[in-house]
Amino acid sequence: MSKYGKTLVLKLGTSVLTLGGSKLNKAHMVEVVRLCAGAVAAGRRIIIVSSGAIAAGREHLNFPSLPPVLSSKQLLAAVGQSRLIQTWEQLFAIYNLNIGQMLLTRADLEDRERFLNARDMLNALLDNGIIPVVNENDAVAVSEIRVGDNDNLSALVAVLAQADLLVLLTDMDGLHTADPRLEPEATLIRRIENIDDSLLQMAGGPVSGLGIGGMATKIQAAEIATRAGIGVVIARGTENSMLADILQGKERGTFFMPRRTPLEQRKIWIFGAPPAGALSIDAGAVNALVKGKSSLLPAGITAVEGTFARGDVVRILDPDGRDLAHGVPRYNSDALSMIRGRRSDEIGAVLGYEYGPVAVHRDDLIMLEHCNF
Repeated sequence: MSKYGKTLVLKLGTSVLTLGGSKLNKAHMVEVVRLCAGAVAAGRRIIIVSSGAIAAGREHLNFPSLPPVLSSKQLLAAVGQSRLIQTWEQLFAIYNLNIGQMLLTRADLEDRERFLNARDMLNALLDNGIIPVVNENDAVAVSEIRVGDNDNLSALVAVLAQADLLVLLTDMDGLHTADPRLEPEATLIRRIENIDDSLLQMAGGPVSGLGIGGMATKIQAAEIATRAGIGVVIARGTENSMLADILQGKERGTFFMPRRTPLEQRKIWIFGAPPAGALSIDAGAVNALVKGKSSLLPAGITAVEGTFARGDVVRILDPDGRDLAHGVPRYNSDALSMIRGRRSDEIGAVLGYEYGPVAVHRDDLIMLEHCNF
């Protein structure tokens, strides 16, 4: 078994599946399948997060001229998703392997119960020797319920599967000290132990324009996965030798070290869920959260942004407006607007009810990386 562990999530972007062209490159895809089949035969569990539905739809419809609106992309995804999954099914059948399609939206992952249901389904496929092929449900997803890109989706899938490694295959060798398209002297960073804001400054946009995610979204995905204790590799997926080496346990591309003390499953869900609003807090509350490891009390809240329900995920901002933490509040936005700045013993009198003395309990809160918590 490779040093990377047993369960691997492979994310293949559109530029990898098309080799930079306008249609799916089936010759390249069958090589990917061959390598995956070999890994499965060696006892690995493989999950594929596959882009390419829109590209497949555009090819099947003979590259139609459509207006640049969301419904056009949904149309192409609706046509192309079945073509894409059919292609994967046919290629894996060559090696007598079955696949199972999973189409997800953000709504499937932001709700705790649906998160657990998706996890159970994913594990059922793996336990029965079936290779999950996952994609965002672009045909029905709108901006409010989209994960946003398949990089972050693949990180959440890796969390669902409790994977050992997430491999983000792209059209670049990995993360460089600068954008190598603009600065040829930029060098590849082989290993990263900590993710901070400076890394995002090294990330450029998408190369081909065929997909949504650039290097910045891959770093965001790496942060989600590594905080869950999952190693991450960003590597060139247009070279089959690169994937072959990774599956054999060789270090290629850029490797992000997993956290030694990963978040528990519930807090991983909080980290991955999209914030529905924000709570601004004062310096005293910042000190209590960072140094005192306390819950957030209403007294420390200075402002409430957005409209959210009790149980949604919200951002917690320091006095300078920077992300300090994410958490699940015990009161909705209207209630928190009424009790912000108040003592906890005043909650009942102000609202006429109470769900306890804290706005966000410590068990429902995670500190972000820059807080060194």
